[in-house]
Amino acid sequence: MQADAAGWLSWLESAALAVWVRESSLLYPAIETAHILGFVVLVGAAMMFDLRLLGFARTLPVTEAARHLLRWSRLSLLLVAPTGFMLFMTQATEMWANPVFQVKLLLIALAGFNALVFHLRSYRRVEAWNQQTATPAGAKLAAVFSLALWTSVITCGRFLAYY
Repeated sequence: MQADAAGWLSWLESAALAVWVRESSLLYPAIETAHILGFVVLVGAAMMFDLRLLGFARTLPVTEAARHLLRWSRLSLLLVAPTGFMLFMTQATEMWANPVFQVKLLLIALAGFNALVFHLRSYRRVEAWNQQTATPAGAKLAAVFSLALWTSVITCGRFLAYY
C-alpha cells in the first residue's frame, strides 16, 4: 500500500500542471493567494455564523444569517478545494509525509463533520430558537467547536511553511 501511495504521489508531482505551477515564478503565489482569499471567505463567513449562534446579533434571525453567510462558505469551497489541490500537487510527497499537513486534513474533516452534525440535529429545530431566544446548548457547542477547529486549520496552514 505504501509503494502504491508513493508511486501515486510521485506521479502527481510530475504531472504537467504540478510542474507548471512549481516552476512558474508567478503562478504558485497567485494560486496560494487565491487559496488564502477563498479560505478567508469560507472561514470568515462560518465564524460570523458561529458568533451569531453564540448570541451576538440576536436581532438577526439565525435562518437569515445561515442563508446569507453559509452560502458564501459553500461557494468558497469551489475556490479553496482546487487551489489547495494544485498547491499540494507541487510537493505531494513531502506534504503527505508532513504531520502538520496530516493534522490539517484531519481538522478539516472534523470541521465538516461538526457542520454536518449541527445541520442534522440542532438546525432542524431552528424555528424554535431562530430569533431573540437563547441558542440551545448543542448549537452553541457546535459553534465553539467550529471556531476552534477552523482556527486550528489556519494555524496548521501557517505552520506548513515552517515545519
